[in-house]
Amino acid sequence: MLKYILAWIPMVGIAIANGVLRQSWYGKHLSELAAHQISTLSGIILFGVYIWLLVRFWRPTSTGQAIAIGVLWLAMTIAFEFLFGHYVAGHSWRRLLHDYNLLAGRIWLLVLVWVAVAPYLFYRLMK
Repeated sequence: MLKYILAWIPMVGIAIANGVLRQSWYGKHLSELAAHQISTLSGIILFGVYIWLLVRFWRPTSTGQAIAIGVLWLAMTIAFEFLFGHYVAGHSWRRLLHDYNLLAGRIWLLVLVWVAVAPYLFYRLMK
């Protein structure tokens, strides 16, 4: 599982690049909510390509391992988001939780679901 832990690290870079794209390009021309939603969808696509490549080249040994990878990446992503976001970036807990409000159109949660299920889904599709 160590290689899958290490494989999560580039996902931080993917997320940062996705955020930079939003802030420097289309985010200037759209409402914050619309930019957030587009960024969520582009993040899902970017993570999907990366996870598909990982599963293709570092195939999990079992369904259980594929599920474990997704759960591990989910936990690491949430931990990073909240710990880095609060203690390094200085965001309030309220601001960090704001992206989890589906009723307000905040669909970031879909990225987390995707990160959790994609390893299993791609593992099953490649069988």
